[in-house]
Amino acid sequence: MNESIFSVAAALNGCGYDAGLENSLPLRQAVRTDVLGAVRRSPEAAQALQAICQFQHDHLSPDPGRDVSQYVSLALDLGPPPDFNLSVREADLPPDAGRVLGFVSLLQKFYRAAGLHGIWQRHHGEYDALIERFHDPVSDTLIQTDLYLKLQFGMTYVGRRFVTYLEPLLSPEQVNSRNYGDEYFLVISPAKDGGVHLQEIRHTYLHYVLEPLALKRGRSMLRLDPLLDSVQAAPFDDVFKHDISLLVTECLIRAIEARMMPGGKTGEGARVDAVQRAMEEGFILTHYFYGALVNFEKEATGIKDAYGDFLYNIDLAQEKKRAAEIAFARQATPELVRASKPVVGEHRFLDEAEQKLASGDPAGAQKLASQALSDPHSNEDQGRALFILARAATLSGDMRSALTYFQRATESAHDPRTLAWSHIYLGRIFDIQENREQALVHYRAALQAGDPTPDTKTAAERGLAAPYQPPAPH
Repeated sequence: MNESIFSVAAALNGCGYDAGLENSLPLRQAVRTDVLGAVRRSPEAAQALQAICQFQHDHLSPDPGRDVSQYVSLALDLGPPPDFNLSVREADLPPDAGRVLGFVSLLQKFYRAAGLHGIWQRHHGEYDALIERFHDPVSDTLIQTDLYLKLQFGMTYVGRRFVTYLEPLLSPEQVNSRNYGDEYFLVISPAKDGGVHLQEIRHTYLHYVLEPLALKRGRSMLRLDPLLDSVQAAPFDDVFKHDISLLVTECLIRAIEARMMPGGKTGEGARVDAVQRAMEEGFILTHYFYGALVNFEKEATGIKDAYGDFLYNIDLAQEKKRAAEIAFARQATPELVRASKPVVGEHRFLDEAEQKLASGDPAGAQKLASQALSDPHSNEDQGRALFILARAATLSGDMRSALTYFQRATESAHDPRTLAWSHIYLGRIFDIQENREQALVHYRAALQAGDPTPDTKTAAERGLAAPYQPPAPH
């Protein structure tokens, strides 16, 4: 329970953020009603909320799935209200949080004008009840994970934290997991049917336990570095293509998750399928770790002592051969745990271009994306570069160029999310041009692009249900 996260989420809901609303607990609608009631009663609160909504509209993320998550990142680094002072140095903010840092001063005004603290106190008991309700399932998940890994009960990690927040004002369909150095945070929202993301909690916890073990074995990881050559065509996030320790950790996590699937011997088929899916997504050591864990389960040695042997026993030639025989899938499940710092890799132009776009500098974004396209030695994603150029043209009001770039992006994009959102934006442009028939073609194509994230499905289905209406100017 965190009042800063509540305040940020309440402001976003006041601006019309309704993703997952139909599947949310009634508490979310009750808080929304209280917030909007306060806005109706107070011209000052209405003005403060209008400023927040304008800021949100002006700082839409180049990746639509991160429009809300960037504010969650910021909320995790804020002190208590009403000041919401940063708990870290501004230079140490995660990149996505830094892009929306101007939100804080607007939130301070809205918090006071709308009386958010009073609304928070009014529903404090319901938050307490939620924590009590979900404490045992979450605790049992962590205990079962410790038992499987043979970790000592009550073991503490000096200087490290693993924290889970329940925030029912956010979409139950989205999980926000962050790794800030030695701190791991998970922000989740229970669903109306009582479901909570236990699998995602365990996944983040496994990162918390296993990543320090990987960092202590730099020499062993260096030996495995040639495996990165085998995954350059894999569909997963580029961070795994340039950092062997991240790849190894994720492979081990996928193997543990498969081994911990319920069903005993009758569930073996499902576990084997999970391993195969992980391999096809590019996590090429999952099969090896799955076999190593079978022996691990029979022995008394815990994960901290067994980890070194896991790495030592990897046959590099055999695993490279196995990887060469894999037919990689077209897409991978998006990684849950997002690190606080940008990854230094091949996409330096486009990463910086997206930051320019998010900070309201479409001209700067256009220049960098154009460099990525024109550099003959660049390994940048052409589809992503075209998508950024299209978004920059949209923000500059150049709809003719935006239409051309989005169309080219649909022809070049390999990433399902970039492809889907290029079609969604094309559908919206054609709706604005009152070409409904062509708009419907693109909304349907977005649904067929293969992006599994809920916000993509919601945006495409809304486009199919009714013509797109651009936000009214404030």
